[in-house]
Amino acid sequence: MTTTTASPLTQTDDSTWLIDAAHTTVEFHVKHMMFSTVKGRFSGVTGSIVDVAGDPTLSSVDVEIDALSLSTGDPQRDGHLKSADFLDVEKYPTLTFKSSGITGVREAFKMTGYLTLHGVSHQVTFDVTYNGQGTSPYGKTVAGFSAETKINRKDWGLNWNVALEAGGVLVSDQVKVLIDVEAVKQD
Repeated sequence: MTTTTASPLTQTDDSTWLIDAAHTTVEFHVKHMMFSTVKGRFSGVTGSIVDVAGDPTLSSVDVEIDALSLSTGDPQRDGHLKSADFLDVEKYPTLTFKSSGITGVREAFKMTGYLTLHGVSHQVTFDVTYNGQGTSPYGKTVAGFSAETKINRKDWGLNWNVALEAGGVLVSDQVKVLIDVEAVKQD
């Protein structure tokens, strides 16, 4: 059981936090046939957060995601998403995000950075919420954050699609990205 506090991070010194992959989710939601939603998840997430206590706007995030860890619950669809039609994981085995700026307060802020996938980098902005921090049963200080953004997959060269007979397309261009992170403070 983890104890939590409702107050924001209150570090007095700069600190480094490592993302706990077992307690972190990176998901995407995309419309299929214009009216249903397909959800996918990446489980292979590593990275770090550097918290600059005196000025949180100088803090930074650096994340790497294993593209092969993609799962939508359907092996055939997963294979197609990992193919050259979409992520082309043989050629581009990782997705990365490196922050370039943070605005707002610790409780809720915007984090801008460069998302690289399919060999292409574009700037994106996440809306981030600080969810609290506490001490794990193992004596480690942990903190939680939620983040979300929307991207247009075509900006990264993910153009594959099929026109539908009734109009529209099989896969929407807009992709919602949802992230829940648990990070462990390093001593």
